[in-house]
Amino acid sequence: MKILQKLTPVAATVLMSLGAVSAAQAEDSKIMDNLSVSGFIDMDYVYSDVDGGESSSNSGIAQVEIDATYDFGNKLTATVDIEYKNSTEGVDLEQAFINYAVSEQFSVKAGRFLSYTGWETEEPTGLFQYSSTGYAAYFYGYYQQGISGIYSGDGYALAVSVVNDLAGPQSTDSEHPGIETMVALMPTDEITIKGFYSKDGDVELINTWASYSKDALTLAVEYNTAENSVTEIDGVEVIGSDASGYLLMANYAFDNFALTVRYHDWEVEDATGAMVEDASGITISPSFSVNDNLLMVFEYRMEEINDVDTDTIAIEALVTF
Repeated sequence: MKILQKLTPVAATVLMSLGAVSAAQAEDSKIMDNLSVSGFIDMDYVYSDVDGGESSSNSGIAQVEIDATYDFGNKLTATVDIEYKNSTEGVDLEQAFINYAVSEQFSVKAGRFLSYTGWETEEPTGLFQYSSTGYAAYFYGYYQQGISGIYSGDGYALAVSVVNDLAGPQSTDSEHPGIETMVALMPTDEITIKGFYSKDGDVELINTWASYSKDALTLAVEYNTAENSVTEIDGVEVIGSDASGYLLMANYAFDNFALTVRYHDWEVEDATGAMVEDASGITISPSFSVNDNLLMVFEYRMEEINDVDTDTIAIEALVTF
């Protein structure tokens, strides 16, 4: 009996410990069930030949990103994206925002997030070719801090964002906020049309694009105008009082292969009417999907900027997870 009396508290302690471990394991399992993680590793080799100048080549890790989203289970999610860019030699917080689904059609997010604007995405995982046009700094919004609401109906969507700065991910000054609006139409499953009007003080941006996608074929056209947009050219801040640009793109995918052809063009004038930047180019980009996680992208780009011709060859290995 005395032995049993001694064993009873010991057994109770063991059972309590096992219960605590089981509860912790259950909690860890719940966390993992609600947490989704994705990302990519982007490696490339780029060779450029400038007419009248020296050729150059570089290679290595271009960008690495890890995206984590946690679903709290009550219409609330939180997203954090961390990225590494070799061009800046550092790790950066790309996005961090919460999203609340008010209803099946309407949701609101707040924090630091990417602008809705632009046919071409900020990330390589959303591009049909290796390179972007290069005119996004004039016509697109960027990572922003603020609040945004989007309503999705049957064949249409509306969105409004109120942000500290249209292209200022670190801006905390909300005294004079920027406004970004979107109207999207999807008349059929194959056609998407989007228009954006953004204003921040004297800066006014208009971005419109349309796409057609059916089976293996995707076609896209984009047109942009901007007033008083600010960007940097060769390290010098330039305010373009009047800018316009457009692109035409076609992509055809068959089996594991795809081919993209794109033409882009843009012009920027300063306040005096003088031409600051005049650019156009043609991009030819075949790609091959090795498997579900590895995409090889090849590109040949012929571009003229301010009467200077540049030919660029790129090879990209993009791993997604």
